[in-house]
Amino acid sequence: MEFTVAANEIYYEKDGVKLAWVIFPSAGGGIVDITTTVVDGSLQGHGVAGRLMEAAAGELRKTNRRAKLTCAYAVKWFEKHAEYADVLT
Repeated sequence: MEFTVAANEIYYEKDGVKLAWVIFPSAGGGIVDITTTVVDGSLQGHGVAGRLMEAAAGELRKTNRRAKLTCAYAVKWFEKHAEYADVLT
């Protein structure tokens, strides 16, 4: 599964339909707010949300940005993945 990376979003699309995404708009000063994680029902239970979070964390590292978390899934995911704590505010 390949994700598309946009400025403030990472998503998975199949046949022109967006099926999974994480949105992280800029909050200013090199900080983003991970606000939303969505996975279509057809993909749930396959670890897609976790892979999206991992991709988002990697993109934030790559672009020297940090994140605050308002998405409930993101909060839980980062609590379980301390190895990505460096990308949090």
